[in-house]
Amino acid sequence: MIDSFRQLARFLVRAEQFLDRLEPLLPPASTAPDWAAACAFRWRTQRGTGYLQPITRLPGIRLSDLQDIDEQKARIDANTRHFVAGLPANNVLLTGARGSGKSSLIKALLNEYAPQGLRVIEVEKGDLIDLPDIVEMIDGRPERFLIFCDDLSFDAGDARYKALKVVLDGSFAAAPENVLVYATSNRRHLMPEYFAENLDHQHQGEEIHPGEAIEEKISLSERFGLWISFYPFDQEAYLKIVAHWLGAFGCHQDEIVSAERDALNWALERGSRSGRVAWQFARDWAGRQRVAPSRAKRRRTAALPVAAPPSTRKRPGDGA
Repeated sequence: MIDSFRQLARFLVRAEQFLDRLEPLLPPASTAPDWAAACAFRWRTQRGTGYLQPITRLPGIRLSDLQDIDEQKARIDANTRHFVAGLPANNVLLTGARGSGKSSLIKALLNEYAPQGLRVIEVEKGDLIDLPDIVEMIDGRPERFLIFCDDLSFDAGDARYKALKVVLDGSFAAAPENVLVYATSNRRHLMPEYFAENLDHQHQGEEIHPGEAIEEKISLSERFGLWISFYPFDQEAYLKIVAHWLGAFGCHQDEIVSAERDALNWALERGSRSGRVAWQFARDWAGRQRVAPSRAKRRRTAALPVAAPPSTRKRPGDGA
């Protein structure tokens, strides 16, 4: 009997040691997010388990900061306003020129409608397979959620887009009424397209029905109810955006006018007249102008003659 207890004790010790080694390999327990901690969240994965990480520092960009995209801004603002009010609204795909304000528009919408219950969950392309879990987590919440996928595109053969198709409009279960997907992309159809795909009369590799393959590629973008296109800015619009941001950084009107030539040279060097390039120039130019007066002031101060100390010699008539 004593030997049996000893064997059992040794077995329990070994089992406890085994569990201690196994515990670090197990996924952590999923915890409910603190919805009051932030208005925006980022989906993260750790050891196979996903969780929502609060984003506590948000850019302060407003809708009024976005210049020369008034039509695009009005369309997505109306769609978002309807969504926040509980009215029917569409998933949105923003496509077009780089640096034209697509992502900034989503950030500005959050700042505009967060007091009314709007929340944003940022999901990277690599985590799209977790979309059903994310949607299940926020289903039934009183807030209104935008699932934001930035710079979305898929390579040929990438199957992750199918998870997005299911969430948009491809599952037997109805999508929650408090969830929409807003995505940005430089590709309107999100997947690469080839000139040869338009030559239906030719044999394309081993594909018997090439037209069906093309339908598969464009079916994802068609699940977004609202398409909003962005275009490159001309010189006038670019300078207008530069002037806005210089003013936001505290530059005076005469300084803004004098910066135009430098702004055009900056865009020429970058090969783009985008809103992002205009914002980057304004930050650089405003920073240099604020440093230059400080240096000039220091130089003037250093050049001033040093006053001689008052004489300690007594003048006639001074008391002893």
